[in-house]
Amino acid sequence: MSISIHKSNVRVGLAPRREPYWAAPLEPGRFIGYRKIDAQRGSWVARVRTEDAQQLYHALGAHSATFDYTAASKAARAWFAQLDAGVVSRARFTVEDACKEYVEELKRAKRDKAAADAAWRFERSGITGEAFGRIELTKLRTPDLKRWRDALLTEDDEGRQMGKSGTNRCFAVLRAALNLAVQNNRVQAGAAQAWRAVKQFKRADGRREVFLDKVQRRALLEAASGAVRDLLEAALLIGARPGELVSATRGQLDLRTRTLTLRGKTGERSVPLEGQALALFERLAKSKLPAALLLTQDNGAGWTRMAWSRAVRAAAEAAVMNDTKGEVLKNDKGEPLRLPPGVCLYSCRHTFITQALMDGLTTADAANYTGTSLAMLQAHYSQYVQSSVRERLAAVQML
Repeated sequence: MSISIHKSNVRVGLAPRREPYWAAPLEPGRFIGYRKIDAQRGSWVARVRTEDAQQLYHALGAHSATFDYTAASKAARAWFAQLDAGVVSRARFTVEDACKEYVEELKRAKRDKAAADAAWRFERSGITGEAFGRIELTKLRTPDLKRWRDALLTEDDEGRQMGKSGTNRCFAVLRAALNLAVQNNRVQAGAAQAWRAVKQFKRADGRREVFLDKVQRRALLEAASGAVRDLLEAALLIGARPGELVSATRGQLDLRTRTLTLRGKTGERSVPLEGQALALFERLAKSKLPAALLLTQDNGAGWTRMAWSRAVRAAAEAAVMNDTKGEVLKNDKGEPLRLPPGVCLYSCRHTFITQALMDGLTTADAANYTGTSLAMLQAHYSQYVQSSVRERLAAVQML
């Protein structure tokens, strides 16, 4: 028997029960129901009778002033349309679910590096385990995507920061995951309009502009102390990614072969240690068990993005440049010379790569050592490579 659940006075008089009260069919074999939870609360449910006489149910959401019978009926019809389009029925399929499915698809295709890079970008850009990732794919809208994209350009409480180029790369991987969800019938094809309407940033230069010369490096280290100084020094000496450094354990350091095994978004690689770098990691490894982290905060806890971001920023803001005699260097206005804006932990990696290329390290060696590609180095560091080549050519005596 159908119930006039579209009338508020009828819903108020219903007794609470688990089985919904069903209205007359919205369409043949397609219904909307009202589940009475208690005297004050209720929720909307949709039901479909399939061709093989099975019943499919779908929770539409709690009743509210804005989600009334009319709104619930619209949501029910949207679900019916998804079923007609062959969309896989699932209670919740979120943005994060789509990203996980994309990573698994890459792994099945034996594209392990691409899968690792995608997983890293989903975590890096605030999808994995974050509010944006919990949005249901059927409810994802263009403004949601724009807010997520724009938030990547500024540093948040977790210490995440990237430029337009990095944001474009993260969005490209997300878009691929969302398109796969459409192909896999997780959502209707029309949903793709939400991300097609979001454009990538134009004139996005992927180069890291903040390079610190030797005076600036010394100033940064002198302004830091304890654990953050160790972290900065490690980053400057071996040019590793921040995540690779803070996750490295004592077991990854082999003092016999003087190598440190790093694990990051591009897989695993062994980095040879010499001079200052070897001395630093020998000290960091002293009296530690294999599972212990080499780099920790002063309280012994592991580094987080928020913790290292704040600590590095504080050191960069406090840094003042001195000459070889220890005298403070000043600008034309008589003010102490300070570091350029935008210094972060990743600046150390950029500085290492730049200095190594300027000092004659080949692009192949620099790429292998820092775990990046030759194409990336040639695209973003070509000016330093050419400068080094010119210096070596000038020393060649042909005639």
